[in-house]
Amino acid sequence: MKTFNLPSKDVWRQWKLPMVEIFETVEGEGLQAGYPTVFVRVFHCNLRCTWCDTPYSYAPAKPEFEATIDEIIERIKEFPSARICFTGGEPLIHREKSAALLMAMADLEHIVDIHIETNGAIDLYPFEHLRNSHAELQRKMRFVMDYKLPASGEMDKMILSNFKELQNQDEIKFVIGSEEDFEITKQAVADNYIKGQISVSPVWESMPPRRLVELLLANPLPNAKLSLQLHKVIWHPDERGV
Repeated sequence: MKTFNLPSKDVWRQWKLPMVEIFETVEGEGLQAGYPTVFVRVFHCNLRCTWCDTPYSYAPAKPEFEATIDEIIERIKEFPSARICFTGGEPLIHREKSAALLMAMADLEHIVDIHIETNGAIDLYPFEHLRNSHAELQRKMRFVMDYKLPASGEMDKMILSNFKELQNQDEIKFVIGSEEDFEITKQAVADNYIKGQISVSPVWESMPPRRLVELLLANPLPNAKLSLQLHKVIWHPDERGV
């Protein structure tokens, strides 16, 4: 399994990434829900989930802008929030560039948490190796791995070995669009779960939250919790930059 061999910091801080947006709001889901957070959304994704709520973050849409890692860091520093959500698209799709940006974000003294919204179809091994070799990443970086289920149309792309890379501080998100999805979640957890916080979230259009609660209570999962998307309660689902 390949790890990253990055050049000097002077070189990689000038690398450019295609970007969608950088903005501040409250985190809408997961362990950091409700905290003021800077969202760093990069462009490109290797999946096309049927229920995706950010189709503007991959082709045929275009990046909103390009920015060097230095420029991204300067933008983050304009906000007072101590937490970063690194998202997309798929934030780890740019590999070495994604790794370099993670290191630069972790070096910001005021940042206490960097959670990475990754889609389960990117090999986490080199990023876990990076975390283990960088003290600030060990302290601040967390994976939020979204395990895709049948309703997404992308379950066959999941990399099951990623479960071995997750630690106690990481999260595994299951977005439930149907009762079949919940049954598959139960099996995926039974077969693969080792460490991390499990969360189940409803696809708003097809899984009523009340029904998901009923399923969760009737079928206990290890270390599992319900996670609702607060931003869809506070703002219109199509509103951006919130």
